[in-house]
Amino acid sequence: KIVFFFSAMARPHVLVIPYPAQGHVLPLMSLSRYLAKQGIQITFINTVFNHNRIINSLSKSSSHDYLGDQMKLVWIPDGLEDSPEERNIPGKLSESVLRFMPNKVEELIERMIGESTIISCVVADQSLGWAIEVAAKFEIRRAAFCPAAASSMVLGFSIQKLVDDGLIESDGSPKVNKTIQLSPGMPEMETNKFVWVNLKNKESQKNIFELVLQNNKSIESTDWLLCNSVYELETAAFGLYPQILPVGPIGWSQSLEDDESTSLGSFLPQDRDCLDWLDRYIPGSVIYVAFGSFGFMGKIQLEELAIGLELTKRPVFWVTGSGDQPPIKPGSGLIKVVRWAPQREVLSHRAIGCFVSHCGWNSTLEGAGNGIPFVCIPYFADQFINKAYICDVWKIGLEFEQDELGVVSKLEVKKKIDEVMRNDGEYTKRAMVVKEIMMKSVAKDGISYGNLTKFVNWIKKEAN
Repeated sequence: KIVFFFSAMARPHVLVIPYPAQGHVLPLMSLSRYLAKQGIQITFINTVFNHNRIINSLSKSSSHDYLGDQMKLVWIPDGLEDSPEERNIPGKLSESVLRFMPNKVEELIERMIGESTIISCVVADQSLGWAIEVAAKFEIRRAAFCPAAASSMVLGFSIQKLVDDGLIESDGSPKVNKTIQLSPGMPEMETNKFVWVNLKNKESQKNIFELVLQNNKSIESTDWLLCNSVYELETAAFGLYPQILPVGPIGWSQSLEDDESTSLGSFLPQDRDCLDWLDRYIPGSVIYVAFGSFGFMGKIQLEELAIGLELTKRPVFWVTGSGDQPPIKPGSGLIKVVRWAPQREVLSHRAIGCFVSHCGWNSTLEGAGNGIPFVCIPYFADQFINKAYICDVWKIGLEFEQDELGVVSKLEVKKKIDEVMRNDGEYTKRAMVVKEIMMKSVAKDGISYGNLTKFVNWIKKEAN
């Protein structure tokens, strides 16, 4: 049982509500820690399942050392307690988010108000439009936070136009297979790979599309629409919708010296010994392989990837997440495999020379923000938009080509990695330019820094 304790002091108090997936929780946790450092009280809501995973992953320290007095982690049920295996079934989680969570959040806010807690603002994941509506019902100020690229949000805002142009049905299904560009300078998108289409499951597609439509409506009543991105890297998308304010990469204005706390929000315990292993290798020599927390790769593809990586004859650091163990031959000393790692620190390590990635937005920002070139193997949701940025817009990586069976062959793995890591360093040079742009955005005169400062000042003003 969680005991709720809310301070009655008059400092601002922000309620933070992420979508219950790892890639959404981490950036909102970074934003929360930033706000807490500005003297703002934070109550961070997770589902009970994710709450327990986060607490259990904080192995080296008590949660209080990570959180201090400014942050409280609280939980609500997700409706899947009686059948936990359903959390792994695509469609079930999105259904819980859509149908079950709204009432639980409303009950929590009622309880907080009943305990005389004054909530200055609700910061909700942009994909939870209902959370904005719940806040409005209680007349609480509200901000939506998009943990993905601005282009992903712009795609959602463009649904009616896509229907009118005959590109998609009213349920989001593509009418034609076509590559489109919402605006010059934005990445090209394929209609059969739109965020809500490419979820590998019809039920998920239906639920996520319904969430997107709901969000488009509720977003109109937000006071702020923040995005974990960088103006200079997505100028065209921000130009189309000036109300979207870049504040990314979130958490990077804090130095990496308090790195222990970058693990806060992680669902799995991090293997920190990997940093000692990386110390053995010369700068730019190690291939880092990670596909996020889901680990979605089939057995045949895992095998081809493992053999292809061995063929490069380079050191490899491979993070599996929840996926299967790669079939590495015994005695393959150049390859280290762990379940989870402190990714930001790994990518900032001088030994890393290339990132083989699924192109989740957090991974995209963390790789680019450290000047690391990519080899891309996107799988679902917004990863195809991010891949287009990496390969076509910023030109800091290459995509693996699949054969007629949809498999990336071992020879293709070796070829693309060799090309990205070749001696002229063409991809690394361009990645370093992108890194520079990102660092400037969170520095004192940067656009992201300025937007975040205005947001903090507004919260403090609202509290008084």
